Amino acid sequence: MSSSSAPRLVRTAVRAALVLALAGLTAGCFQPMYGSGANSPGAASVNVADKLSSVEVEQIVAPAATPLSRLAVEVRNNLIFDLTGGGPAASSAYKVKISMAASTRQVIVDINSARPEIQNYGINATYSLIDNGTGRTLFTSYTFARVSYNIPGQQQRFAGDRGLRDAENRAAKSISENIRNRLASYFVAGT
Repeated sequence: MSSSSAPRLVRTAVRAALVLALAGLTAGCFQPMYGSGANSPGAASVNVADKLSSVEVEQIVAPAATPLSRLAVEVRNNLIFDLTGGGPAASSAYKVKISMAASTRQVIVDINSARPEIQNYGINATYSLIDNGTGRTLFTSYTFARVSYNIPGQQQRFAGDRGLRDAENRAAKSISENIRNRLASYFVAGT
């Protein structure tokens, strides 16, 4: 070994030891969101999965026989599955109340036919978490989803309708995931 490689090896070993020591110091600062919380001393044990499964999702009010009424059912079903993981729901300690609105915007228009080629579909949702025991609103929040879809042309109307339906479903899934994540955040952090 040459005389210049020995100090380099020592410096590398010191750096590695320092990195491991700092990692050890910060390891206790992080808690998995879906963990049980039993590993944190002095903290109340919060099992987020149990809290989420105790949330009842109210029917989402939408005008009957409209695309928004189908989406309201889609969002509610996705959210119920996201909260319970497909298992049975626990007794409801909370309920979530959701109101929605949908919109469509043309992004690209064919200059020859003046028909839209690409559109954005959006859902805006306002929701509140309510404590069933006290009837108190714990928090109210807002989320949105924007997805795009193609309209292939007049000869392929079915493909355009299917593109819209897929966009609606993707937006509904995004809304339910956003609400589930916000609820989980509330149950872990309390804010």
